[in-house]
Parts: sequence; C-alpha cells; structure tokens
Amino acid sequence: MKTAISIPDNLFKAAEQLARRLGISRSELFQRAIADYLGGHSADVVRETLDSVYGDPANRQLDPLVQAAALQILSDEAW
Repeated sequence: MKTAISIPDNLFKAAEQLARRLGISRSELFQRAIADYLGGHSADVVRETLDSVYGDPANRQLDPLVQAAALQILSDEAW
C-alpha cells in the first residue's frame, strides 16, 4: 500500500543516508522501522494486560486448592 507522510527534512535526509548505507530502498527502511516500532509496543500490550490482572490485589491470591497442595508438598519436604 502506498501512503504519504510528512517528516522533518533532517529526518528524511538521515533516513536516505541510512537506506543508502544499508543498500535498501527508503520504502524498505521505513517498513523495517515501523515493524520494529510496532514489535516493541506489542510487549507493552502484554505487560499492560498482566499488570491489569495482577495489579488487582484480589487476583494475587492463590486458588485455595492450589494453596493447600503447595502447603502439603512443602510440609513433606525435609528442610
């Protein structure tokens, strides 16, 4: 898909130089840059989701059956 964007002249020149140095087109450079940027933000979505679940004190408690099993296993261990 073609698109038009506006960027400052100095950013455009820097992108042109980098694309030339890497031996790729400007389009390829911008595609890689956007993919990298989006990839970095997908980790944010995972973190935000986990924070929303475990940030609630009500969600920090173990299920009573899991807690009982863990206590049983621990009590059977020789410390």
